Amino acid sequence: MTLDGKLVCIFGGGGFLGRYISQQLLSRGARVRIAERNPKNAMHIKPLGNLGQTQFASADVTKMDSVKRAVHACDAVINLVGILDGDFDAVHVTGARNVAEASAEAGCSILVQMSAIGADTASPSRYGRSKGEAEEAVLAAYPSAIILRPSIVFGREDQFINRFAAMITMMPIVPIIGGDTKFQPVFVGDVAQAVAVALEKPAQYAGQTFELGGPEIISMSDLNRRIAKMTKRDRGFFEIPDFAAKLLATCTGFLPGAPITSDQYKMLQKDNVVADDKAGLEAFGVAPTALATVARGWMDKYTTHGRFGARAKAG
Repeated sequence: MTLDGKLVCIFGGGGFLGRYISQQLLSRGARVRIAERNPKNAMHIKPLGNLGQTQFASADVTKMDSVKRAVHACDAVINLVGILDGDFDAVHVTGARNVAEASAEAGCSILVQMSAIGADTASPSRYGRSKGEAEEAVLAAYPSAIILRPSIVFGREDQFINRFAAMITMMPIVPIIGGDTKFQPVFVGDVAQAVAVALEKPAQYAGQTFELGGPEIISMSDLNRRIAKMTKRDRGFFEIPDFAAKLLATCTGFLPGAPITSDQYKMLQKDNVVADDKAGLEAFGVAPTALATVARGWMDKYTTHGRFGARAKAG
């Protein structure tokens, strides 16, 4: 279907991924309703569209009444809400079920559930298990929902590449936890484009699960070294042994600001890459973008003298 004039509700649309998805949809003429617990946190989306093209709704996915109000009169719904720590069952499972049931009741023509690689009801981590249970809850209430499982999503405002770049900037010796764990980082713009295509061709993707990864599979250790190279930082790296990482997660993971939680440690025990039997970005006609292709646009700020130092050296 054409998105021109269609109303799309995005739960969690004020976040990192929501910004790029909104931009894709607005550029295609869709009207976007951003549903957030505090809509003020999503006001940066408004300038991305034309006058009257963006709406805001106060909604908490754990509260069905607010979810129903948010999806009212919508043509399509996208659920991006997710957490890395906290009450996974309430936010991931109950929240996703509420969105799916409300979307079905409202007669919305398509629902996209943003999940994650590693979603599995048998996962040893609470995060992965709740993501798997969320998928089951969504499909039970809305069988034609489209499930998207991205690997680690990177982009200018991400909290992954930027986090490691900041650490490398501050530390002469950088500790690495889960150095052998492999990832398939996917560019946020590619994920957003896949979502837009899914909404335009719902019949083609309905009821299916896709895993979205970039063009490279890279270990945590290699990723840190690559970031150091991009930021022109000469650093030493110390890979924390697995037994020490487990002890650290067990003894300190419950503390605020802990380097790694027990659940995160469990997640690092399995590679975060696209499964051989799952279709990915190619199913949406999207060519995956390599990290090096776009990272220089924001990595300069982590070089010795920031952007100006990088330009001076280049000259």
